[in-house]
Amino acid sequence: MKHEFHMLIGGELLGAENTFPVLNPDTADVITHVPDISEAQVNKALAEAEKGFAVWSETPLSARESLILAYADLLEANAEDIIALLIEETGKPRDNAEYDFGMLITCLRYFIEEAKRVEQPVINDPDDRFHHFIQRQSLGVVVGYLAWNFPLLNLGYKLGPSLASGCSCIIKPSQVTPLATLKCAELAHQIGFPAGVINIITSNNYDNTNPLLTSDITSLFTMIGSTRAGVNAMKTACTSVKHFSVELGGNAPVVVYDDANLEKAVTDIVDLKFSNSGQVCVSPNRCFVHESLVEKFTALAVERARGLTLGTGDAGARLMGPLSSEKERSRIVALIAEAKEAGAKVELGGEIPEEKAGFYLKPTILSGVSESMSVAQTEVFGPVLSIIPFSDCDDVIAKANNTEFGLAAYVYTSSLTKAFKAAKGIRAGSVCVNEAHYSVQLPHGGLKQSGVGKDCSKYSLQEFYTNKRVSVLID
Repeated sequence: MKHEFHMLIGGELLGAENTFPVLNPDTADVITHVPDISEAQVNKALAEAEKGFAVWSETPLSARESLILAYADLLEANAEDIIALLIEETGKPRDNAEYDFGMLITCLRYFIEEAKRVEQPVINDPDDRFHHFIQRQSLGVVVGYLAWNFPLLNLGYKLGPSLASGCSCIIKPSQVTPLATLKCAELAHQIGFPAGVINIITSNNYDNTNPLLTSDITSLFTMIGSTRAGVNAMKTACTSVKHFSVELGGNAPVVVYDDANLEKAVTDIVDLKFSNSGQVCVSPNRCFVHESLVEKFTALAVERARGLTLGTGDAGARLMGPLSSEKERSRIVALIAEAKEAGAKVELGGEIPEEKAGFYLKPTILSGVSESMSVAQTEVFGPVLSIIPFSDCDDVIAKANNTEFGLAAYVYTSSLTKAFKAAKGIRAGSVCVNEAHYSVQLPHGGLKQSGVGKDCSKYSLQEFYTNKRVSVLID
């Protein structure tokens, strides 16, 4: 695909002296090269974002809304070109790419509506001498690092609340999947946001971009990524006082009780597990199945997963695309091999398909997995479902919590008592009972080592404001 990609800094579309390649994971071929930002350009982005914040934070909400909605409309008008880029750089099936793109549009429109409902509550004065209220003000310059698995959904999660709240932002997409995001930067330039409000940069050099973290211009650092990457970024950023909102790793448990609707549980779990090739932060990782159902559950899961076809774009109805890189595939293959050595049984898959040139791995189901195995302790982030039998309905909650992560969890049961007990007991940012459900109006974030803060919902938007207390003497 012939397209010259530029960064957006201070209202200008810019290249850089150095570039780096972006690969197509379906073919392992280089698609194109994109700018690798210099440290001088990083400092320019910070200075321009600071200027942009001064303008945008004072822009009336109605004027911000006009530009944001015009941008959403322009993105929709260019949907086919953007989705084609997304498929090429991620290897996604088309329906997944359409969802990824659609969430960007949804977030832009949702957050500007939600900004109209931001409350500025009054606080009663015990002596009736003052009128006290909370004034919500735009926080400042936001630096957002995006993950590679859902590039445009991630962009929407960060750009939507930044623009709606009156913050300026510097967005850095993953070096693995920057193309669709850079196309969105080009379209933002066409709309004519004030210079410095939206800055989108690309880099394959962490040393060059560290000033984004260390600068005291940055008011909020927000990212989606692994726990290790998040901890390292926050360590680097602690050179000055900043706000943090980070959605990090997950190791989602599923608990299938003996009274569950087994067919529905299998369909839901398998479809979610192999969606986006398992490269989903809320993907079910450890499937605890009651021992009375485990044999039938495993057989049905294998049957369901066998119906998947490896491929990208429009090649089939139930497609599973490639992994993001050879490095990621090798890591996951090693986890499978280690589990087999420790006694797990490969019920399906576990192999690299010879007929595919890209970074594919067959959908894999493991039975006989124990909690101590690395595949059950690690965020797999790939197409591997581990099945673990259990017998004690009380003990299974402790098993579900036996991880450093706490992002998402799933429960299948026909008993409200079991459902609410599990929902209360499982330490995770979200617990879905009898069906996975995610939406822009629902808060998304984790406990423990899965991060702090929220994406989506009014709770995310609140993080882009500062709460100023104002007291006015009445008498």
